[in-house]
Amino acid sequence: MTATVAAADRTVPADERTMSAAEYETWAAEVRRLADERGAVVLAHNYQVPEIQDVAHFTGDSLYLSRVAAETDAREIVFCGVHFMAETAKILSPDKTVLLPDHAAGCSLADSITAEQLREWKAEHPGAVVVSYVNTTAAVKAETDICCTSSNAADVVRSIPADQGILFLPDQFLGAHVKRVTGRSNISIWAGECHVHAGISPADVRSQIAAHPDAEILVHPECGCTTSVLDLVSHGDLPADRTRVLSTGGMVTAAAASTAGQVLVATEIGILHQLRSLNSTTEFIPMNARAACRYMKMITPAKLLHTLRTGEGAIDVDPQTAARARRAVEAMIAIGEPGRGGE
Repeated sequence: MTATVAAADRTVPADERTMSAAEYETWAAEVRRLADERGAVVLAHNYQVPEIQDVAHFTGDSLYLSRVAAETDAREIVFCGVHFMAETAKILSPDKTVLLPDHAAGCSLADSITAEQLREWKAEHPGAVVVSYVNTTAAVKAETDICCTSSNAADVVRSIPADQGILFLPDQFLGAHVKRVTGRSNISIWAGECHVHAGISPADVRSQIAAHPDAEILVHPECGCTTSVLDLVSHGDLPADRTRVLSTGGMVTAAAASTAGQVLVATEIGILHQLRSLNSTTEFIPMNARAACRYMKMITPAKLLHTLRTGEGAIDVDPQTAARARRAVEAMIAIGEPGRGGE
């Protein structure tokens, strides 16, 4: 094996590979051989570096990957994402080995609430239904009634009786978006945020729209700019027919079908690789070119290869915690495909 890969601390710009085409083919052939040898399925989130997205058996958003993890017959799951995602895979497939190439790949959003904080919040709102974004730890999921992702959060909320209070956590921007599109007034929202999405600001939106006035606009609901974008739409400053708030999975679908000359994309820049691969006639432009998640980029080609060679990086979740968390995640999956509201 002679392929040279990027150092773990290298910043990987959007849609730029870390190795040459020849190096990639050599590395990818070894990854696939080892995965077959181990009986492993490789799952990659949309924010991973391009090589990992391309070599994975399945690449997608967290809801899609949760479903794959629940249904796979592979002996092992190698999760190229962040820690809570690998935990979720283990929760759904407790009898399988789940490997994460770097256990330091955390999540600022998942760290914004602990199980103890959630128990205290629940005590202040007895009888409320707890809806937790899947970007949470296993311990928080164990205190949750139903999980959601950005692609089905509104449908999850719509599944709860209208007269029942809801505690939505931990992302304040996704919570505000869900409250807006469902019209529910009895939702209390935790004040957490993803540092990457929160950093995509209203100023970024104004600057990029001025520079690209005819572009379509795709915005992730975790973004700090979501409210500003929708305010601009409501005031007629942005055309509603080309401005959409979507999960990463929704962005992939929209990008593949787009006939626009340019599309502004407000989310982590790793997704641009997929969008550009799906549609080479449209120019996909990041709303903020610095919106890179250093935790996602901790999963490098070298670390994936090391994991497949050694079997290191196993994820363990306490069985009792996993059993309680599983009910919340399975309730989310049972909601079905995301539906109305452009989520």
